[in-house]
Amino acid sequence: MTAISPATEADATDPVEQPAPACVMSFNVADPSGAGGSAGDVATIAAMGAHALPVITSIVMRDTAEIFDHHAIEAEVIVEQARSVLEDVTIAAWKVGFLGSTEGVSAVAEILADYPDVPLVAYLPNLAFVEEDEQQSYLEAFRDLVLPQTEVLVGSHQTLSDFLLPDWEGERPPSSREIAVAANKHGARYVLVTSVPLPDQFLDNVLASAQGAITGEKFERFETTFVGAGETLSAGLAALLATGVELHAAVGEALAFLDQALDAGFRPGMGNVIPDRFFWALPEEEEGETTQAENAAETEAAATPKNPRHVH
Repeated sequence: MTAISPATEADATDPVEQPAPACVMSFNVADPSGAGGSAGDVATIAAMGAHALPVITSIVMRDTAEIFDHHAIEAEVIVEQARSVLEDVTIAAWKVGFLGSTEGVSAVAEILADYPDVPLVAYLPNLAFVEEDEQQSYLEAFRDLVLPQTEVLVGSHQTLSDFLLPDWEGERPPSSREIAVAANKHGARYVLVTSVPLPDQFLDNVLASAQGAITGEKFERFETTFVGAGETLSAGLAALLATGVELHAAVGEALAFLDQALDAGFRPGMGNVIPDRFFWALPEEEEGETTQAENAAETEAAATPKNPRHVH
């Protein structure tokens, strides 16, 4: 009988190594509620079949209803987190959320500049929780340093209008194309504008360039206010671009994913509803079967004031 060496035996039983999924580096806050920030990015990117590389830029003090405070991570620490991984892993897309401080914006922008061929999805949240002076300097740095490297800027109609067209004096709100024109002047190629008000209880979500609207999807106003929806949309879009999906198709798929995640959303506390990024993994119910949780949810919904469905 031929003897089998330990090395040969190990080789015979080792599983075949699978190719790595596309990797997306996310610069975002640590959100202890799990609604958004890096927690939301990791869940969304994983649900879309990619691998998340989360870099923490700030720590927010919050629950599922509101943000109380935040503590920015030092720029040097942000850089060290990112560079350590970038020396080891090949990335296919960036996702940028709140970067914590003006110094954080500068540090992240410098990293992005070293990889000009990697698509960047930048999400601009509502920064009402940031003090006014700090917010102003942050937005100026974001506009000057991050937008020139941005493939798609994502944000609500109100947030992007205030950011890009603060002196707008028109009788009507700016259109998605007008927001895209303003973004393009600072280098961003496209905008994905969410929660655009429409008549008949609908909100539009539009991908636009300086030439005009490209694609989008209407959402019906919903009886619940969500937290983490914009993070979900932008992270999902980054993951799809990382896997090679064309922008037009990626936006459609990301919006469809968000819509289903919102429909399956859950309320873990006393605040807002969080999108369920793993709605597709839930077991299917028998026809006509109603769970105790659903009965409770229906009772709660009947007593809840009607609020619009916001993507923010």
